[in-house]
Amino acid sequence: MSSDLAAIVVVLAALIVVGLVVLIRTRRVVATPTERAVHTALHTASLAARSLRGGLGAESARDALPPLRSLTAAQGVALYDADAEALAHDDDPVWTTRVLTAADAAAASALAQQRRVLVNDPSGPDSPVRALVAEPLIAGDAGAGALVVATVSRPGPGMLGAIAEVARYVSDQVELAELDASRARLDRAEVLALRAQISPHFIYNALNTIASFVRTDPDRARELIIEFADFTRYSFRAAGEYTLLSDELRNIDRYLTLERARFGPALDVKLHVAPEVLGVVLPFLALQPLVENAVRHGLAAKGGGSITITARDEGTDCVITVEDDGVGMDPELL
Repeated sequence: MSSDLAAIVVVLAALIVVGLVVLIRTRRVVATPTERAVHTALHTASLAARSLRGGLGAESARDALPPLRSLTAAQGVALYDADAEALAHDDDPVWTTRVLTAADAAAASALAQQRRVLVNDPSGPDSPVRALVAEPLIAGDAGAGALVVATVSRPGPGMLGAIAEVARYVSDQVELAELDASRARLDRAEVLALRAQISPHFIYNALNTIASFVRTDPDRARELIIEFADFTRYSFRAAGEYTLLSDELRNIDRYLTLERARFGPALDVKLHVAPEVLGVVLPFLALQPLVENAVRHGLAAKGGGSITITARDEGTDCVITVEDDGVGMDPELL
């Protein structure tokens, strides 16, 4: 039994030695000081990016200061907006009133000239701050702000180059944030444009149709008034830029009810919708203008026809089509 125990101990010792050797080799391969420094720098940069991707404001600037200070290896860091107004500076005691005043002036100068500004001894020769380095933040072709760092020694070429690269990185993040904001504004404008496509011509025709039923069929007129009221209430709602397919189809049905009252049996509507796509989210009023164009330009000229609306599930996509058998379009124009 003792020999078996001894053999087990020897095996365990061998396994521990092998594990230590593998661990040492692994560290030697993937965890060199250079690799660790690169990993740390990338991680720090990602923290700054996370704060700045929402745009350059007081809160995002404050959140970005710690990683930016680490990246620049400076004693103090401050960020300014496009008007050279201070957004935030860190809590280091180097930011005395005189140093902050000099930093404000350096940020304004860097933005005006769109180049680096170096200020030596910003609060006198006895100040612990030996230099301020102000780098403009350029988003596109315009100044988006400024990065100002305070150092307790004269910055050499290496440090100046590092600060310039950090400023360029911040500029890229701010520009990406502005592009995201522009894209959101464009999406909003497109939705508003879709709403504007609700034709005044349709509204005029709908009201005329309702008026024609007031004497001949008052009950039908009341029904159409309700449909028209619900249609306009939905179309001009202020509840956001997106809607469910089921809600969009319900509003299209209101529109077609009003048009069928005008065309009578000459307007035929076929609806083929898979139940599983009714909850799909799509831009508000993305479909109604297509259906309206099909009626107005495709069918009105020939006094009626057929419209087919199809929504089907295709894996990760929902494919929606609007078709009509009206007059068609010149292929060259199309």
